[in-house]
Amino acid sequence: MKYIIRKAAATDSNEILELIKELAVFEKQPDAVILSEAELIKSAFSENPWVYIFVAKIDTKVVGMALYYYGFSTWKGRSLHLEDLIVNENYRKLGIGKALMNQVLQIAKTEKVERMSWEVLDWNEPAIKFYESLGAVFYKDWWLCRLFREDLERLPA
Repeated sequence: MKYIIRKAAATDSNEILELIKELAVFEKQPDAVILSEAELIKSAFSENPWVYIFVAKIDTKVVGMALYYYGFSTWKGRSLHLEDLIVNENYRKLGIGKALMNQVLQIAKTEKVERMSWEVLDWNEPAIKFYESLGAVFYKDWWLCRLFREDLERLPA
């Protein structure tokens, strides 16, 4: 199957959100997605976006996506974080994930970021093997920490 990789457009937002929900089901958290299409459009397609997205399309259907954003490391400087790399399960093993990852890797190289990072679940063996094939280093001694909005709301002012 022939596919194209391109920068996402606001008109792709509904299909992007569907892929995000599909990933949540795959990661055993089907009710975790609270992101609205309006928030996605505001965050990715405004004059000053917070996130950037590449999509993979076959014919007119979005079958994959890579969403990333920039950060800053006090040790290294500018960094790029790959939030999600998603390929619809019906279109896996066609090279789409690798093509999407290559687009983000090219951005990281072009932008001369000092570090690129992402997370992978410890049970997702196909993804782990894919990332290992790229030469990714897994830091098992660093724990991911997060506070969500409801946690933040409970903190004293």
